Amino acid sequence: MGKIDETRDFIPVRIAVLTVSDSRTLAEDRSGDTLVARLEAAGHLLADRMILPDERGQIADQLRAWSLDPEIDVIISTGGTGLTGRDVTVEAHRDVYEKEIEAFATVFTIVSMKKIGTSAVQSRATGGVANGTYLFALPGSTGACKDAWDEILQYQLDYRHMPCNFVEIFPRLDEHKRRK
Repeated sequence: MGKIDETRDFIPVRIAVLTVSDSRTLAEDRSGDTLVARLEAAGHLLADRMILPDERGQIADQLRAWSLDPEIDVIISTGGTGLTGRDVTVEAHRDVYEKEIEAFATVFTIVSMKKIGTSAVQSRATGGVANGTYLFALPGSTGACKDAWDEILQYQLDYRHMPCNFVEIFPRLDEHKRRK
């Protein structure tokens, strides 16, 4: 496991939270609330928050818009990652990704297995990069959001985390788009 290098300064990142649900309102969004509380407690900034229905096009359009917004560094969605017919968040994310972070799903599955056993096989959590922005799709349960944040994202979104983290490579995510 990594460690925090206290000689490095913490760098807050700007995170947008998207809840995907056909039935929840902001007042009932416990998973979104969980993510917001954790990211703010860690010292990060809530850049935006929204709830959208399980509509692939709408989700992808919002992910694209946020990924192009220079005031947003990371997008975390919750909900719509299951196996039912209305679960289209993963497909919407993949419509937007330039690169998928395959190991995010693997590590999330390992974390989930410790908590919920083989039921972890039903999650399709995913992560990727688009337009220099990180995107993560988490299941809609508060437990899954806690696990993803507490076991993976709080470390990878902390510049002080060693041996490496997502924050330190922010400047290089879109280097292929720069003129040489």
